[in-house]
Amino acid sequence: MDRDRLQAALLQTSAVSSDFDLNPDVVLPAGRKLRPAGVLVPVLAAPTGPEVLLTKRSSRLKHHPGQIAFPGGKQDDSDADVIAAALREAEEEVGLPRGQVDILGTLPTHETVTGFLMTPVVGWIDSPFEVVPEPGEVAEVFRVPLAHVANAPLFSVQSRRWRGTRRHYYTVPFGPYYIWGATARILRGLAQRLENA
Repeated sequence: MDRDRLQAALLQTSAVSSDFDLNPDVVLPAGRKLRPAGVLVPVLAAPTGPEVLLTKRSSRLKHHPGQIAFPGGKQDDSDADVIAAALREAEEEVGLPRGQVDILGTLPTHETVTGFLMTPVVGWIDSPFEVVPEPGEVAEVFRVPLAHVANAPLFSVQSRRWRGTRRHYYTVPFGPYYIWGATARILRGLAQRLENA
């Protein structure tokens, strides 16, 4: 797995995704307004192979407390676009200097249950940086081998009850980390592209 293969994977086309992909019975309201957001999929060069940097969100947050997530967030008025939002948020949340990120491309948008239209921005980081978690938002920062989350057979569909109905979602656990929901769905889409790259 290397940078060239990752870049080739990003040149492929695939459909948009959503938190509702595996729940076809959900009826989405007509005319709903989705807020634009950008998340960074930071791929770090490492001696043993590329790694993806992920965060565990603070349990005090209003949206998705305690979940595994990419650094990122909603696009602010001061952001030029969702790529700028992803880079700004990554710098704020984990201390990743935006100048160290080489943007390789984007993945299809993902609609979240919380009303965001999220664009995953894939960035390559060649040089080390000091990880500084933002204490109000990030409980932990960790790395997962890209080879792990690029292995489609490791993904499974699980479910739990949410707001009175059973909701299905993708998971790809790694050690003590339960990677699920939108993060797992985006990584699964990347894994499918890498299989064909």
